[in-house]
Amino acid sequence: MKTDTVYKKAFNRVAHMMRDGQLAGQLPSENELRRRVGVSRTTIRKVLEELVHRAMVSEENGIRAVGRPANDDDCYPDAETTPRATHVEQQFMEWMLRGDTRPGTSINELDLARQFGVATNGIREFLIRFSRFGLIEKRPNSGWLFKGFTEDFALELFEIRVMFEVRSARLFSQQPDSSPLWAKLAALKLSHIELLEHMESRFHDFSRLDNRFHRLINEASPNRFIDDFYDIITFIFHYHYQWNKQDEKQRNQAAIVEHIVFIDALESRNATRIEIACRAHLDSARETLTRSLLVFDEIPTG
Repeated sequence: MKTDTVYKKAFNRVAHMMRDGQLAGQLPSENELRRRVGVSRTTIRKVLEELVHRAMVSEENGIRAVGRPANDDDCYPDAETTPRATHVEQQFMEWMLRGDTRPGTSINELDLARQFGVATNGIREFLIRFSRFGLIEKRPNSGWLFKGFTEDFALELFEIRVMFEVRSARLFSQQPDSSPLWAKLAALKLSHIELLEHMESRFHDFSRLDNRFHRLINEASPNRFIDDFYDIITFIFHYHYQWNKQDEKQRNQAAIVEHIVFIDALESRNATRIEIACRAHLDSARETLTRSLLVFDEIPTG
């Protein structure tokens, strides 16, 4: 991730904290703010300088305080806060998850490029990379076709997910105090609490937060195969979840609470507590997936 991207993402995070009332009056120290956002001291200083420049923060005698109200227009666009490949992946997943995308759906590179605001070659690179999972295929002299997947495929994949995530959770707890993963985890916990407080209007945002959470856990055991594997994990689980609209808000709310319990367990560094929290969350996710698969099979394809 480019430094500029890190800065813009951190700026947006602080602006959202100000907008939502998490920061009010006098600001905490640079070190505390850096810890809460999960970035370096250099980055948080750059963020604070820009906030002062925009009058969103006032500064007098070395004391910084919240200035004018922050709003969404102050934030950098999503396309500027994520690398191109990640942006395309997120947009594609959103397109699949929020739309009525069934097996047999045609995928047009040019249409997606226009919709996502990126170059066609960026779409093509992603589709080629994603096609290795066998869920989409390139048709000769034409576009792409979404093939879909079977229940057995999804459940077998879940078994692999359990092995990866339990292992990664154990390794996460063994990270030294100096590891940046702890600051990222603390910032992610705040994001969970924030979403929990706004569930009535933002429960659809859970899929992206869920992806961030599980990818962070896996950062404790960097592995290119696990990273690639999580592309398909995200897609399958949230693609199927969309078809079961019953209790969607309640399910997402319960999952956020499970995440927070999981985060608390990781911060405790207690191996037994971590494994219990990890497996409890995965058991819940598997149950949700199973119910979603049943609902998916009942939906007419005509």
